[in-house]
Amino acid sequence: MQTKPGQPHSPDTAARRREGVRLIAPAAERNLGPILEVVALHAPIQGLALELASGTGQHAAAICRAHPGLSWQPTDLDDTTFESIAAWGVHLGTANLRPAALLDAGRPGWGITRAPVDLVLAVNLLHLITEAEARAALHGMAEVLAPGGVALIYGPFLRADGHASAGDAAFDAHLRAQGHGAGYKPEALIRDMWQEAGLTVTRHEMPASNLMFAGRRAVPAA
Repeated sequence: MQTKPGQPHSPDTAARRREGVRLIAPAAERNLGPILEVVALHAPIQGLALELASGTGQHAAAICRAHPGLSWQPTDLDDTTFESIAAWGVHLGTANLRPAALLDAGRPGWGITRAPVDLVLAVNLLHLITEAEARAALHGMAEVLAPGGVALIYGPFLRADGHASAGDAAFDAHLRAQGHGAGYKPEALIRDMWQEAGLTVTRHEMPASNLMFAGRRAVPAA
């Protein structure tokens, strides 16, 4: 797959397999269950949801099926995955999955160009982009939230005492050696940026040394 400037270099790209039009990423298969559990803790019953870097569409379709009251907007920087995203929606019978749209979540200011959303989700994004792009993604996720909305981000992160495992250390070194500016980001970056943006942040431990953060925007007092 041709990589566009600034596009995440996903380690799952080579491992993806195909069932007809649908692309299947092994990482999405493994982490879907735990992600669904945390989304269920924070997602509103109804509203508009925005997903960054939707990839194959596996998460988008599964979350849509579990939350039929959410109108789900998948996005990606790579439009070659859009056919797969739509096919996953058809496969799981999700009427609330919108057509995918192009969005560069690493571009500063993207959050103010979109309508406010009730939920925004990013899975396995920050470690595949530069620190500047990660800051733009986090800022945009906070900026796009409607009052009472929640931002959710999942992935591997650097802890206060370093990597959570030897496998994480090796993968982080591999990403940094590619020279694209990718690499694990400190978990403090998420907490600090979202708290500064006025969000209340919750941290969830996830399988395989991953973390998931939820940042909720308060509803202004009447």
